[in-house]
Amino acid sequence: MEKLLIDQDITTAATLPASFYKSIEYFELSKEKVFANSWQLIEAAGNVQQAEDVFPFNLLPGFLNEPLVLIRDHSSTLNCFSNVCTHRGNLLVHHPGKYRKLTCNYHGRRFNIDGRFESMPEFSEAKDFPRACEDLHKVAAIEWNGFPFISLQPEFDFNNVLSIMDERVGFMPIDQFEFRSELSREYLVNANWALYCDNYLEGFHVPYVHPDLNKVLDYKQYKTILYDYCNLQVGVGDDAEECFDLRENHVDYGNKIAAYYYWIFPNMMFNFYPWGLSINIVKPLSIKQCKVTFLTYMYDESKYDKGAGALLDKVEREDEFVVENVQRGINSRFYTSGRFSPTREKGVHHFHQLLSKFFNR
Repeated sequence: MEKLLIDQDITTAATLPASFYKSIEYFELSKEKVFANSWQLIEAAGNVQQAEDVFPFNLLPGFLNEPLVLIRDHSSTLNCFSNVCTHRGNLLVHHPGKYRKLTCNYHGRRFNIDGRFESMPEFSEAKDFPRACEDLHKVAAIEWNGFPFISLQPEFDFNNVLSIMDERVGFMPIDQFEFRSELSREYLVNANWALYCDNYLEGFHVPYVHPDLNKVLDYKQYKTILYDYCNLQVGVGDDAEECFDLRENHVDYGNKIAAYYYWIFPNMMFNFYPWGLSINIVKPLSIKQCKVTFLTYMYDESKYDKGAGALLDKVEREDEFVVENVQRGINSRFYTSGRFSPTREKGVHHFHQLLSKFFNR
């Protein structure tokens, strides 16, 4: 397998080779090298809001398939643990709900909701028991405005990413946004997960692929800001469109901002509009298929069908058409890699550099 090398100088750099998107080996390695070492939003849908709330889930089904459980302890702190009993590997919690103790339905091993081993029948004669490893394995968890994030083996401090988002959208009452299941969607995209991210990470295609979106954004002022493990695309609107009402102390005060598009490595997008928030999670399924979950959180419904945040389903379908065509195109015998636009594809270059870093370390 060839080493991924992305030149740090975007003016001379080439994109990831086509082989990356077609390789089962890269796809399998990404589980441990990329996804196990980064952060994921857990779609708990309000199931862990109060003390003793417990929510079992499978992390990235069909890909990582890691059984975990979110638990709000007695002090209302949110924790995450392995959902596997430390005796014989049985799944411990099967249904969300309120629990004072966690008891395995196989042999009766019991745990406190802080993950500590408490008791086990028929083990009175066992020597050197219990050991520290009898406790449930604890997984890194961070909560931001009611959104739970976890990482199996965190490679970077997620609080830094959250601080970056707070700089621009912290003025919004995000913890009061209302989840709207009827406005949320799942899309099955016949393309490699990384191709979907490539497309999201640049506004270069907007005038060509999204005619309606292009009408409400000022393409000349569209810009990308890079950070260590995330980046931001700032969509500037015009006077006729719905834009944020920014205060004087805001970093973008005086500009007509129609949207903030945050991408978090490797597969999460947080899209803030005057009406609220659309979260996109790209979930790998195979080297040529992914599932994209759209989660809608409403703040001001009167603005929902206006500006850059309108017609999201149409924009998604337009993106799918292009990305699926790229998936077909990279299988050509004649395509190997491309070059980056230094002015318009900084986000894609950033993503490819991060993939290179995580695969090669």
